[in-house]
Amino acid sequence: MLLTDTHTHIYYHTENDSLAEQMQRCFDKDIHRLFLPNVNSASVAAVMKTVEAYPNNCFPMLGLHPCDVKENYQEELTKIYAALQQHKVYAIGEIGLDLYWDKSTLEIQKDAFRQQVQWAKDLNLPIDIHCREAFDELFELLEELKDEKLFGVLHCFTGNIEQAQHAIDLGFALGIGGVVTFKKAGLDEVVKQIDLQHIVLETDAPYLAPMPFRGKQNESSYLYYIAQKIADIKELPIEQVAAITTENSKRIFGI
Repeated sequence: MLLTDTHTHIYYHTENDSLAEQMQRCFDKDIHRLFLPNVNSASVAAVMKTVEAYPNNCFPMLGLHPCDVKENYQEELTKIYAALQQHKVYAIGEIGLDLYWDKSTLEIQKDAFRQQVQWAKDLNLPIDIHCREAFDELFELLEELKDEKLFGVLHCFTGNIEQAQHAIDLGFALGIGGVVTFKKAGLDEVVKQIDLQHIVLETDAPYLAPMPFRGKQNESSYLYYIAQKIADIKELPIEQVAAITTENSKRIFGI
């Protein structure tokens, strides 16, 4: 069995002893492919150090997280763009819109998103999208920017079936994480209606740990529990869920 975590911040543990332990727990659960999104220019080094330590397992993405789009965002974008010239990456991300924490930065979040989507198109890369309380605004932007080069993953998808179908119609896979295991979230009912070819698995570690670890720090090895939940929903063996979602990740990220 081969599982792929398409979105993890496991690099947060680069500077402590737990990185090797967490990676070993991943291997013990057949999780051998991990995609690492940075959030700002300061996090690039940790991402790349983790990739250097596990070159056959960890694959970098680079982008400016919408919560890090502040007054100096153009300076941040310049630094991240420079890093793109120095490193091989597999997606631009995580990028997107977040209106949960700060609605006042919406216009500059949109500007940063447009610029980074253009990077992805220029480099023939997918984008990895963060969206929190901003589906309407995001879909408006994606409709504006859509063409044959726009594709990727709508990370940490928690929307309804209409939003899921809209994302799929725009050329995006849905990143399904720990929320699918939450009893009252309703995401299980959405997943039930979506073909597995449109789904990739993720943890978003250290956030959003699945049951039975909800409320605790998440880690990539818990991807196993997300895969098992989807297997239960789809009434399929977990090995089949692993095979299809990993194949989807290969198609999107090119490896």
